[in-house]
Amino acid sequence: MTKSSDIKGKEKISTTLGRETVFKGKMKFSDSLKIDGNFEGDIESPGFLYIEDGAVVKADIKVRAVIVGGIVKGNIDASEKLEMLSTGQVFGNIRTSKLRIADGVVFEGKCEMIKSDSEIDVFSDTVESLKEKVKTF
Repeated sequence: MTKSSDIKGKEKISTTLGRETVFKGKMKFSDSLKIDGNFEGDIESPGFLYIEDGAVVKADIKVRAVIVGGIVKGNIDASEKLEMLSTGQVFGNIRTSKLRIADGVVFEGKCEMIKSDSEIDVFSDTVESLKEKVKTF
């Protein structure tokens, strides 16, 4: 199903997997996706992912940005930002450069904060320092 809606005025949603949807496999998309139902597999995108309250996602996720309102069982790698709403539950490791966690969130895992490309100064850092910073990407 394709529709255009607005999540808290932040990101436009171009595609939605509805409440009754059960999907297994590898999901790739380029713009944005909202999951209301159940998904199992892997998710990879340069775009935005919204996991609605009531959705269950069993997957390793690699996206630009994600908002979690449902249940995620798997690791999340969000290069730009990760937001967990009060209804969100994450069981897995997370890796992101910006993190927002609401009161009431359930989170079991490790968190790694990554640095953005703009934080690396190749002209003033030492070689050892540059090597360490590049390892986080």
